[in-house]
Amino acid sequence: PSWLKSQNPFLRNLVARAIQAAVVLAGLLIALDLLDATTLVGAVAGTAGLAGLALGFAFKDIVENYLAGLLLALQQPFDKNDHVVVDSHQGKVVRLTPRETILMTPDGNHIRLPNAVVFRSPMLNYTRNPRRRFQFDAGVGPSDDLSLARKAGLEVLREMEGVLDDPAPSALVMELGESWVTVRFLAWVDQREADFGRVRSEAIRLIKLRLEAAGISLPSPEYLVRLGDGLPADTQNLASVEGSAPDSSAARPQAFEATDVRGEQGDVSPDHSVDRQIDEDRRQSREGDLLEGPGQGGSPA
Repeated sequence: PSWLKSQNPFLRNLVARAIQAAVVLAGLLIALDLLDATTLVGAVAGTAGLAGLALGFAFKDIVENYLAGLLLALQQPFDKNDHVVVDSHQGKVVRLTPRETILMTPDGNHIRLPNAVVFRSPMLNYTRNPRRRFQFDAGVGPSDDLSLARKAGLEVLREMEGVLDDPAPSALVMELGESWVTVRFLAWVDQREADFGRVRSEAIRLIKLRLEAAGISLPSPEYLVRLGDGLPADTQNLASVEGSAPDSSAARPQAFEATDVRGEQGDVSPDHSVDRQIDEDRRQSREGDLLEGPGQGGSPA
């Protein structure tokens, strides 16, 4: 089996000790049988069974965590430095000990989760597939040209550093609201080459600027205020306010020409600050690590 060829010395040592204990126990039982001490063998086996049952109940949680840690080490659903979400807890994997899985949150705090909880809970691993999709919504005025809004946003995404060409970015009209039409922009990021959060942040900023340059309005919610007697507010003042609202179609340039955003884009390179803290923590710790072999994560040398 592949787990027997593991590069993890801690795991190899754990398996070797388990095999050694099984061989010693089998040898002892065979020796007693050869000495015709079958009655003693039965008594020893019965006593060992009862003792094992009692200890199993007494140390149920500890044994469960140890077994779960061994199964996690064999199955390897995550590697060191992987960004995971387990039981609503989010962070990067620091180490997998025989009893606990230790995560470091984005703000540098440690979370120690029992291995049994990690093994039973649904797990979201953001790192296992390096490609990750982001999305965000933009509210466009109902009188605006939706095709122009989609085109302007897609041009920004295609020009941006860090956004993949394949799969290609997309823009969908999602919902017709009371004050705006929701347009959703979607694009993919290779997390090995660019930081997911930074790319999404820059995409929102640059698309907002591009939509404004194209004369696309980004309206805010509108509310009709009524007085305490149930009558509407002064209709004359309300009409003057409504009349002063800008006409998005009039503000739109007659010939809109997109400008390349690559010169305006901020830094989207991967942020390895948490990875460096994890590497330092791993060097200083003396805890056993079932993930001590080479992993995909980690900060650059």
